Amino acid sequence: MLPKKVEEALNHQIREEFYSSYLYLAMAAYFEDKSLNGFATWMKEQAREEVGHAMRIFNYVTDRRGRVILEAIPQPTTNFSSVQEVFEKALEHEQYITGKINELYALSVEEKDYPTQVMLQWFITEQVEEESTVEAILERVRLIGDHQPALILLDRELAARQSG
Repeated sequence: MLPKKVEEALNHQIREEFYSSYLYLAMAAYFEDKSLNGFATWMKEQAREEVGHAMRIFNYVTDRRGRVILEAIPQPTTNFSSVQEVFEKALEHEQYITGKINELYALSVEEKDYPTQVMLQWFITEQVEEESTVEAILERVRLIGDHQPALILLDRELAARQSG
């Protein structure tokens, strides 16, 4: 049986993961509006991954005989001023999610919920990858600056992202 405090925290994390998906879709919409379809493709794939993360936790809660209670998902920001700002916000968000996962892990330790600790190891590893990937793209965007041809090349490169 899933400890009640852990169940509640996992339900909240499900909402955080779905919000992440909404945020990345808002970013994709910004890129679509700017005709940066490669960046949009990358963000749409990121959004799909976040839904997968939410469902991973959803399934875990039900597997542990807990009850999933879906919380309202707030509207994400839709106003961005540049490609750089979008990736700065994406990195901030991934760092926020890393903090939430770490809090979940600490709670599972406090509650002596060993199965949840094991499950969260996957998320801890995933967050290292998420932050690293977004940070690498952000660094490239910063290097490019206002050089439009280089931005178009990066846009093409990001269009090649495949689900997986």
